[in-house]
Order: sequence, then structure tokens, then C-alpha cells
Amino acid sequence: MMPLRTLIFTSVMLPWILSSAAKDEYMEARKPKRDIENFPDNGFPQDSDTDQAAPKAYELPTCLLCVCLSGSVYCEDVNPEMSAVPALPKETAYLYARFNKITKIRNKDFADMATLRRIDLSENLIAEIEDGAFSKLPDLEELTLAENRLTKLPTLPTKLVLFNANFNKLKTQGVKATAFKKLTRLAYLYLGNNELTAVPQLPESLRVVHLHDNKISTITDETFCKGNTSHYIRTNMDEVRLDGNPLKLSQHPNSFICLHSLPVGWYN
Repeated sequence: MMPLRTLIFTSVMLPWILSSAAKDEYMEARKPKRDIENFPDNGFPQDSDTDQAAPKAYELPTCLLCVCLSGSVYCEDVNPEMSAVPALPKETAYLYARFNKITKIRNKDFADMATLRRIDLSENLIAEIEDGAFSKLPDLEELTLAENRLTKLPTLPTKLVLFNANFNKLKTQGVKATAFKKLTRLAYLYLGNNELTAVPQLPESLRVVHLHDNKISTITDETFCKGNTSHYIRTNMDEVRLDGNPLKLSQHPNSFICLHSLPVGWYN
């Protein structure tokens, strides 16, 4: 049987202990909740930003990724990697987006950019351009697509003065014979280091045409001149490059009689 002293102590202290525990539990519940912080071995809290994936280029404003200066947008070697043409400010006249990972040009990329006069997309990974991608650029004068992966060309703006597609994979079946014929202001045409087997029709406005390092094996009297007349002189043409083709130029003596100077190429 429990002694009287123990019974009295228990009856007095037990309610006090229970009351104190209940009070502590209540006070703990009232404390504001805080996020649990994980501390690595060095004892410092980890930066929560490092646990999140870096934002992609298309998720950031264009003028945060690029440099925008009074109508010119410079998006060169962008980090994080740029794989598509960014949304451009409405007043953009000059776009330089070289050294990126752009793979495709879509019709919507320049749909509302009638102010564009120059586009440089050199050294990307462009393998496809939708046919209407440049059709709504009435004032575009210079288009550079050098060092990409193109096998064919889209319809080009009629006011182009310079077109550069050097170092691509362009094939004759991907470049219409009349692709440049209607470009009546075109003065500089660069198609070197491709896989062309024929020379497309060339507008009268051309001053320089580079067709070196292709697979062109034959030309005709109509390629540069007009074979039915010896009085025709191609007054604008200053430079023609045909070197690096499987073509012996000395076998075509009447093909250059309208030019100021002979093309650069193999004659022997």
C-alpha cells in the first residue's frame, strides 16, 4: 500500500507537471513557422538560387540578353544559349545575332519588323528557313547567313543590296534558278563554299559574285553574258570568283567576253 506522504506528493505535483507541459506545447504552437534551412558541411546555409535551373534565353527580355542601342540590337554569343530569334523592339533597323545556336527562322520571327534594313545571322546552326520568313521586310538591304547549315534558300526581299550565304550546304535543287534574277538592286552576292553544281541567273546590278569552292562543272555563254550578241558589255560586274570548282575556264572562251576582267579560277 502507497505511503501517505507519497500519495500527497503525487496528488499535488502531477497536475502541476501536466499543466506546465500543456503550456509549453501551446507556446510552441504559437511560434511563427520558418522554412527549414539546410546547412552543408561547411556550416553555411546554401543559396537557394543555386538549386534552381538557370533561366533560358527565351524567358528573358531581349534587351536584357542583348545590347539595344537606338535601332540596333546586338545579340552576339548570348549566354544562356540563344536557339531562336528573340522578340525585337519595334524600331529595330539592324540586327546582329552572330555566334549563337539558332536552328530555324520562322515566318513569325520578322513578321512585324518592317523597319529592318540589315540582318546578320552568321555562325549559327540554321538548317531551315520558312519560305515567307523575309517576305514582310520591304526595306531589308543586307542579309548575311554565312556559316550555317542551309541546303536551300527561301524567297528573298527584292531590295537586297548584299546577300551572303558563304559556308553553307546549299545545293542547286535548293536554290531556284531565278532566286536572284528579280533582285534589281543586288550588288554583292556571296555563295562560296557550298555544294552548287550550276550558276543561278544573275541580275544586271551585280558588281561582285563569289561562287568559289562549289561543284560547278560547266557554264554557258549565257551564264554571265548574252551569247547572241558580241556588243553586250556587263558594265557593273567587277569581280567573279570561280576558283575551287571542277571547271576549266579556258574551255569557255565566249562565256566572259562581256566582262571587264576574267573570272578568278582555273584556266590550265
